[in-house]
Amino acid sequence: MNKSELIDAIAAHADISKAAAAKALDGVIVAVTDTLKNGDDVTLVGFGTFYVGERAERSGRNPKTGETITIPAARTPKFRAGKALKDAL
Repeated sequence: MNKSELIDAIAAHADISKAAAAKALDGVIVAVTDTLKNGDDVTLVGFGTFYVGERAERSGRNPKTGETITIPAARTPKFRAGKALKDAL
């Protein structure tokens, strides 16, 4: 499912226009992104939790030259599914 298909599904389930569904989805995405940038978690009870994971610095190889390189530490977005979502699958 891509974004436009998700907007169609939201509009159908909530009985609202596609434009309103698109605004709502964009608002959710911005809110989750801003919250994660601030280092906080976003928990949707029954669905899951979005959180920021820390990835340590590690060594890797340049596939073109084969030389060893250092991959810097990074913060990455992660998702942990909630019980209701797991049970639905």
